[in-house]
Amino acid sequence: MLKVAVLVSGGGTNLQAILDAKAAGQIPHGQIALVVASRPDAFALTRAQNAEVPTTVVRRKDYPDSRAFDDALLATLKAAQVDLIVLAGYLTILSPRIIAAYPRRILNVHPSLIPSFCGEGFYGLRVHEAALAKGVKVTGATVHFVNEVPDGGEILLQKAVEVQPGDTPELLQRRVMEEAEWQLLPRAIELCCAGLA
Repeated sequence: MLKVAVLVSGGGTNLQAILDAKAAGQIPHGQIALVVASRPDAFALTRAQNAEVPTTVVRRKDYPDSRAFDDALLATLKAAQVDLIVLAGYLTILSPRIIAAYPRRILNVHPSLIPSFCGEGFYGLRVHEAALAKGVKVTGATVHFVNEVPDGGEILLQKAVEVQPGDTPELLQRRVMEEAEWQLLPRAIELCCAGLA
């Protein structure tokens, strides 16, 4: 069974979907071994603790430079013997050094159908604001492997979600999470842990 670390920055709704899927037997080849937060006040930490998953906080601003931060994050992941990293609303860009340490073993979920509305600066509500401003009829979510290009790695899974008349960025964000992100992330984790991706 592969050990999975989930990296978070906020409320942890995607983390909750992963924890629920694990509890429901949908990730039989993976163990959620660690949750790493970029902020000590991230509610995702509470979600992890409620599920009895070990947690830690590794904040960029606690280190003098990016190399020291990378050292700390890598040491944390190695100590937990992590096999797979999942970015679930993690708002810190990983350095090439960390990406190189886990080739094809870092997953990210993005709230659009890549290559639309992705890349640097596209995160959270900004993605849905851009989709609505463009007038697209279909959006969705993508799970992809992480490489050095923001949202540029190989696509593993995608799911389309219809844009409804009267959608606000908040309504669209919620629907994309419920109909796509929360379904895709557990499936992608299991594919990787089972050696099928």
